[in-house]
Amino acid sequence: MAMDSSSTKPAIAHDISPYLIEYLDGTIERQGTERVPPGFDPRTRVTSKDIVITPETGVSARIYRPTVTSTANKKLPLVLYLHGGAFVIASPALPYYHNFCNSLVGSTNAVLVSVDYRRAPEHPLPAAFDDTWAAIQWVAAHAAGDGPEGWLNEEVVDYNRLFLAGDSAGATMVHHITSQIGGSGLDKRVSIEGIILIHPYFWGRDPVGSESTDPRREMVDRWWLYVCPSDKGCDDPLINPFADGCPGVDQVICERMLVLVADNDVLKDRGRLYYDAISKKREKGKVEFYVTQGKDHVFHIFDPGCDEAIELRRKLGGIQNRNIYY
Repeated sequence: MAMDSSSTKPAIAHDISPYLIEYLDGTIERQGTERVPPGFDPRTRVTSKDIVITPETGVSARIYRPTVTSTANKKLPLVLYLHGGAFVIASPALPYYHNFCNSLVGSTNAVLVSVDYRRAPEHPLPAAFDDTWAAIQWVAAHAAGDGPEGWLNEEVVDYNRLFLAGDSAGATMVHHITSQIGGSGLDKRVSIEGIILIHPYFWGRDPVGSESTDPRREMVDRWWLYVCPSDKGCDDPLINPFADGCPGVDQVICERMLVLVADNDVLKDRGRLYYDAISKKREKGKVEFYVTQGKDHVFHIFDPGCDEAIELRRKLGGIQNRNIYY
């Protein structure tokens, strides 16, 4: 076996830094594998637990619920959350995401389901997309009050106030879910009140805006071609919402939408392009675009205490409380 001259490790097959390194012998070094257990969080007074969604694939989720579950007999909104990680790293149990979900649930008084979808390269795309579609079907199965998970069958959940939210790769999958609901029958069981795309991971072969001069463009190309080595490359409909074969923005079914980008993020112009296209299809006041100045991709996960992250969570709480504008 070929070996690196500087170490005893096998030679590198794929270097997808900073996320993952795959060696020729098939072993993988992956970032973002730390895990914290569910349970009661005294800081936010939120309780969480892990459950299995699809036994056949092992897909699971971490469910969060606030201590104060209802007020004046008012049911709580339900959030289906899809974490980021370029389809190769992270999970709901990663401390960054676990803490974010606790904070979000504690500040918005919502019930939240964070999906642990399968990751590449062990499970090549579209496995993650299939898993998130299975997750929304699983959630919808509780709308009649007889689903398998008791926390979601309780009277506190309002299935007419379902929100789909995600950051980075998770936001990409939120777009695909909401564009497939029409005609699937799910729209007869649940009502998607809003979708929230945080720093969506959209891409494409031809540069948009400042991408043409951004040195990070080659890196993003490399990441995507690793997780989805299709003949369509960076114009695969899984990553480019304007590519042939991708569900169009006019097929996205929801009452309201919030698209957030970060000013220093290489993906920011893709988020703006998406917002511009979808806002032409919707009534004024139904979609909002928000730019966080001076911050980079998913800063709110890595620096949750900064003023900008607090403001971002306030934005998320605003759309859930039917107050999209401030």
